[in-house]
Amino acid sequence: MTAYDVLRVFCGPRGGYGNELGVVRDGSVLPGPDERQEFAAELGFSETVFVDDPERGVIDIYTPTTRLPFAGHPCVGAAWLLDVPELVTPAGVVGARQDGEFCWIEARAEWVPPRTLRQYATAAEVDELPVPPKGEWIYAWAWLDEPAGRIRARAFPGRTDGRGDSRSGGAGACAGGIDEDEATGAAALLLTDRLGRALNITQGTGSQILTAPQPEGWTEVGGRVCLER
Repeated sequence: MTAYDVLRVFCGPRGGYGNELGVVRDGSVLPGPDERQEFAAELGFSETVFVDDPERGVIDIYTPTTRLPFAGHPCVGAAWLLDVPELVTPAGVVGARQDGEFCWIEARAEWVPPRTLRQYATAAEVDELPVPPKGEWIYAWAWLDEPAGRIRARAFPGRTDGRGDSRSGGAGACAGGIDEDEATGAAALLLTDRLGRALNITQGTGSQILTAPQPEGWTEVGGRVCLER
C-alpha cells in the first residue's frame, strides 16, 4: 500500500471541519499519471497531492477523475505539510507562508476555471439551498457582516458523475457524485478577486477560509490545517 497522509484543510476555530486531502509525500512511488489517477480514485478524496520534490515544493494534484493545474485547499495543505516558501504547480509558482495557526498561499484568479458565484440576500437563504441540478459549478454566498468582510458560503461542484470534465476544476468538481464541497479555496480566491477586499468565509458545516487581495493581481488564501492521520 502506498504511504500517504490525510490532512484537513480550512478547519474551524476549534480544529474541526475542513476538507480532507490526501498527500503522497514520495511521489516517485507512483511516477506515472495513470498510476496517480488510479490511486486518487482509490482514495476518493476531492483531491490528492503527489509531492515530486519536497525541498522545492513541486507538487502534482489529482481529483478522482482528472489532473488539476492548481487547486486551493491542496496547495494550502501541501504548503503546511512541507513547510516551504513556495509550491511549484503546472499553473505557476504559488507563494506560501506560515502565520501562527494559519497557513497562507498566494495565487492568481486566472488559474481557477470559471464557476458561477451566486450572491443571496441572507445567510439563511444560503443555508436553506437544496443541491442544484447537475452540471453548473455554483458557489453560493451571502454577507454575514459586510463591513467586517464576513461571508457565509456553500459550494456545489455540479456532480459530474465521474465523467471528468477538466473545465470544472478543483475542490471536488470532478469527484463523481459529490453534491457539496466542504471548503473550496479556489472559489474563495475568485470571490475575493471579484469583490477586491479581504474576506472571512464560513463554508459548509463549519470550515473557515481567510483571503486577502494583494498587488498585481495576486490573492492570498489561508486557513488552519490539521493532520488527521
